[in-house]
Amino acid sequence: MMMLRIRSRDGLERVSVDGPQITISQLKTLIQQQLQIPIHNQTLSTNRNLLLAKSPTDFLGFSDMADPNLRISSLNLSHGSMVYLAYEGERTIRGGPAVTPAGSFGRKMTVEDLIARQMRVSRQEKSHCDSVSFDRDCANAFQHYVNESLAFAVKRGGFMYGNVSEEGQVEVNFIYEPPQQGMEDNLILMRDVEEEKRVDAIALGLGMRKVGFIFNQTVTQDKKEYTLSNVEVLLATQLHAESELKEWVTAVVKLEINEDGGADVHFEAFQMSDMCVRLFKEGWFETEIGSEDDPKLSKMKKEVVVGVKDLKEVDNDFFLVVVKILDHQGSLSCTFPIENRNVQTTMLALKTHMDRARSLPFVKRISDFHLLLFVAQFLDVVSDVPALAECVRLQSHVPEGYELLIDSMANTS
Repeated sequence: MMMLRIRSRDGLERVSVDGPQITISQLKTLIQQQLQIPIHNQTLSTNRNLLLAKSPTDFLGFSDMADPNLRISSLNLSHGSMVYLAYEGERTIRGGPAVTPAGSFGRKMTVEDLIARQMRVSRQEKSHCDSVSFDRDCANAFQHYVNESLAFAVKRGGFMYGNVSEEGQVEVNFIYEPPQQGMEDNLILMRDVEEEKRVDAIALGLGMRKVGFIFNQTVTQDKKEYTLSNVEVLLATQLHAESELKEWVTAVVKLEINEDGGADVHFEAFQMSDMCVRLFKEGWFETEIGSEDDPKLSKMKKEVVVGVKDLKEVDNDFFLVVVKILDHQGSLSCTFPIENRNVQTTMLALKTHMDRARSLPFVKRISDFHLLLFVAQFLDVVSDVPALAECVRLQSHVPEGYELLIDSMANTS
């Protein structure tokens, strides 16, 4: 048995190993077990300059311990030798027993205090989502409503559905707008569990899933010096944490003044950082926000370490990771009235839609998420809804029973 000293940004720690015959791979496994740093996050080197590296790209320049099958004895590592460690992300260093500083120089510190001192908040350089691409029609339908109908006076939000590639590219193909109450500085979602089951059943048949949340900021927020307010950070983080999807995207639509003095609608996309989601899940965020609180700062229940300072208020920008925006033309139309807006959707709307597209094949006429959601109220959510949506996905023949049902619904208006 021998001991290696591990120097990282967190200071000096020790790892016990069986002897100099172990491989780099085995050493990484021991570091994961004893220091709680995942193997895939570890970069090891005997070169102390590794600690000066700023990004994962810089880590690649230190390759002396990159070969997993290399024995550490070949690097002249022995009992007490120093190994330098760099890793991405954040971790909590496990504290020891409660510590009582001597004399009058300090206060009693509990294990909880020690852990809190190690909760470090820093900017996350790279997102888990490589890019987000919006279907032009669904993005335009959302921004047109908040611009033309709501005049950016109140907030509006929607869940984005689509696909995620193996490379982390998110594709948004439709937006579901749940029941909600939009205000100038807040958005309250009044979620309908049964309706969301129908939405998810449609997504299942279309081969899609929930991939993010989109909302607009109001015109009064244009004068504020922040990217997202503390209220928006809480909502975005809650939904991100609920999703359990690492590529989850938060999109923001805002009105910005251009160089000519006119107003342009602008889209931005972010991921909430891993640390932000972790803090939310562990209950660190102060969720009661008063009118006197600075909207660009998120309040914590306990102090966190930001840079070299212990703070209970964190600049919201520390929690945001920018995501590149693209666009595409998907296979779904977006002309049917959208759910949960000011005007209730009726059978007459279904008749108008079907008549307008009468020259198209039946499957093409119903290739609209919002139409499918309207029709889904009258179908079995477990079997019929996914089956009908799958016909749309495959652009295949629609069974006669579904066709007769939809036509009869349209003709009852």
